[in-house]
Amino acid sequence: MNQKKIKTIVIVAVAVLVVLIAGLSAVTIVPAGNSGVVVTLGKVDDRALDSGMHFKLPFVQSVIMMNNKIQKCEVDSNSVSKDLQTVSSAVAVNFHITSDSAAEIYRTIGVQYQDTVLQPAIQEAVKSVSAQYTAEELITKRTAVGDEIASALTEKVSDYGIIIDKFNIVNFEFSEEFNVAIEQKQVAEQNYLRAQTEKEQQIMEAEADAKKQIIAAEAEAEAKLKKAEAEAEANEKINASLNGNILTYQQIQKWNGEYPSVVSSDSSILIDVPMDDTSAVVSQNTAE
Repeated sequence: MNQKKIKTIVIVAVAVLVVLIAGLSAVTIVPAGNSGVVVTLGKVDDRALDSGMHFKLPFVQSVIMMNNKIQKCEVDSNSVSKDLQTVSSAVAVNFHITSDSAAEIYRTIGVQYQDTVLQPAIQEAVKSVSAQYTAEELITKRTAVGDEIASALTEKVSDYGIIIDKFNIVNFEFSEEFNVAIEQKQVAEQNYLRAQTEKEQQIMEAEADAKKQIIAAEAEAEAKLKKAEAEAEANEKINASLNGNILTYQQIQKWNGEYPSVVSSDSSILIDVPMDDTSAVVSQNTAE
């Protein structure tokens, strides 16, 4: 094989290799959940490529992949509460970028948009909202605080095309002095509630005893009234049934056999007392 023939083979091989490389570089595949930002000689196209296979100008155009999937960003933040307590917060944010904003984000921010825009915005939102609540409120109103931070964060990054899907406060930490103060307050509140409960129990028992005494007094009074009414009714019946003969008969039945020394003229029984030893005569007095 002479040199001319070898040179021809080399040229053909190089040409084939160049064509192959050019062909491969003319095709790009955008994976699912990504957008392909097309850059032509350093200029970013306004429209990003959707997932799938696309053609591009070899050696002239390049495609930058931008992730459209939901991503997670965790941030530790230090802030100050409304009552000047130091608050250490750990937050987690789920976010994504839209395919429509992928090209603009790459043009204005780059692929490091999470470090450049999102994390500082999270820090600022946490600090600004925490300053509106006392340390105790940050604990008791944690859900409301989280919603407000998420709203503030959305307002800060939405113009960049970053969408906040979910915001979570992982943890709030305070100074040791504040934790001790909170514990002491909780103990005091528990003691107060226990004292209030015992006081209410005593009041209830006293009211129950008073009600029992009132019921007993009312029952006793009612019983006495009924007894008095019964006695009065019985006396009325007795008085209605009495007459002169019955009264005389009762007097005779109650006489003990002894003669009185003085007899009234109104007496219903007359006793004659003789001067000698004659027998006493008992006669029925008749009214003249």
